[in-house]
Amino acid sequence: MNRQGMLDLGGERLVAGVDEVGRGPLAGPVVAAAVILGPAVVLDGLADSKKLTARRREVLDLRIRETAVAWALGRAEVEEIDQLNIFHASLLAMRRAVLALDPLPGYALVDGNRCPDLPCAAEAVIKGDASVPVISAASIVAKVARDREMVELDGRYPGYGFARHKGYPSREHLDALRRLGACVVHRRSFGPVRAIVEQDGTGASTLAP
Repeated sequence: MNRQGMLDLGGERLVAGVDEVGRGPLAGPVVAAAVILGPAVVLDGLADSKKLTARRREVLDLRIRETAVAWALGRAEVEEIDQLNIFHASLLAMRRAVLALDPLPGYALVDGNRCPDLPCAAEAVIKGDASVPVISAASIVAKVARDREMVELDGRYPGYGFARHKGYPSREHLDALRRLGACVVHRRSFGPVRAIVEQDGTGASTLAP
């Protein structure tokens, strides 16, 4: 391992860390990030984004974007999640993030136990977001981007509390679903949302899209 915690591949081969955020929520897209950190870049405090405070993530997100060789986001929309299932939609989002990098990496380290179809060699690293800094960086960038989007959706679809729970199945969110029905950013293939849709016949919220 080098000092970024990446595999020592030798030469000038660019290594990307890849991670996604948003597999568990009932609403919103799944967002992935791919990050290439230069060999001379050392960022203190990189860790699994879920273990960091929101403020710390924001600080690190800015530093990562400013110092990385390249970074990019990819996503899969709610419609794609419902069509493909969340697992395959997550792989699609990660693939899109890597393909959006400029330059493209020669190797990718992907959080989890399976790699998406990529144009470069890749390795899956279980719990890599906690053990491999370049994957941690991707986790942070993806988390900050998705959280910001959920705050924006909270303004467009008030009443659900998206800004607070980010779409996860909190008690507040489930209560709002029962009260308001599902809106267009809810994942209808997910059990709690599907139950609401089936219960009222349409599951359509009265809120404007």
